[in-house]
Amino acid sequence: MTLDIDGLDPAFAPGTGTPVCGGMSTDLMLKVMRGMVGMELVGMDLVEVNPAYDHGDITSLAAATLGLEFLYVLAASKSIV
Repeated sequence: MTLDIDGLDPAFAPGTGTPVCGGMSTDLMLKVMRGMVGMELVGMDLVEVNPAYDHGDITSLAAATLGLEFLYVLAASKSIV
């Protein structure tokens, strides 16, 4: 799975090279990821986090939270099999 952080709205992830209004909220992205439980997931990369534009570490926190959530989903998917 590839997660591009600029898929989140800049209100939730301003620290990216290509901020575009109208993206997903962090809450919605977490719900989408949780819906992947049971899929044959192997790994994830998370791209486009740019700390130079990340005032208040909002984007870094969102990225870390989404990365951790992926590990939860991956573990839950393995326990189903």
